[in-house]
Amino acid sequence: MVNIRYRIQQQVFRLNGLALNEFDISQPPGDPGLFGPDSVIWRVHGDFSSMMCGGISALFLQMLHPAALAGVWDHSNFREDMMGRLRRTSQFIAVTTFGNQHDAQFLIEKVKRIHLRVSGVDSEGKPYAASDPHLLTWVHVAETSRFLAAHLRYKNPSLSPAEQDRYYAEAAIVAEALGAEKVPKSCADIEDYLQSMRSELRFDARTADVTHTLMNAPAPSWQAKPVMKTMLKAGVGLMPEWAQEMSGYRIGHWQQSLLDRQINVISAALRWSIQRGAYQRAMQRMGRNPQS
Repeated sequence: MVNIRYRIQQQVFRLNGLALNEFDISQPPGDPGLFGPDSVIWRVHGDFSSMMCGGISALFLQMLHPAALAGVWDHSNFREDMMGRLRRTSQFIAVTTFGNQHDAQFLIEKVKRIHLRVSGVDSEGKPYAASDPHLLTWVHVAETSRFLAAHLRYKNPSLSPAEQDRYYAEAAIVAEALGAEKVPKSCADIEDYLQSMRSELRFDARTADVTHTLMNAPAPSWQAKPVMKTMLKAGVGLMPEWAQEMSGYRIGHWQQSLLDRQINVISAALRWSIQRGAYQRAMQRMGRNPQS
């Protein structure tokens, strides 16, 4: 039984940023990082299964914006190294959320420098730059809104409206540090923002190509393949209905009910298995019981 738990945990670590071994979440003792253990963002980002579903959903939503997709299309090797891209994104979220203050700031500055090198012309012939505050806000809102949607559906549907607003306010700290501007910081503002952005979104041939690539993303092992397939579909189901309709991958009511049951089973197994995730390491760094 212990061996099964260890093997599942190792499969998970192959997917997330901890596999890169570039930052030590457990050190130094007592460093609260950017948020600390009493923050809402630690709770929301601390559950691997819901974050995985939310992260997938965020990718589907983000790439509906031609400029966001163009940055990946022109400057990323995601087709050849899908797992590497996933690990680097996971690493950024883990370190900025749970890492010590020095490592979090270091990684933010590193990403800002990378953004300065990412620019071009999107599929509609419009110039784009990854450092554009408007684009950074879109990427951030698409990401955090799907993380919270996944948390509410698959982890804690009882998270209060005040705590949800607090989550958005906390997460905005990283977005603004990266250069985003006019970042919405409440549930109401997030919903208004998403509605206001719909006129800028598209689902074209390029989007369809990347969507197909993501839906057929490789799993870390044959054992994990059915789990990945289920999480990919759950990610689609976490998008707003209007975004699902735009993408042509709308999840029906009965299919959603089945997906929810499957994800709940998968989540239970993952929560049982993961003993040394980023959240657990950060809590131990702070001298807290990860189970409390």
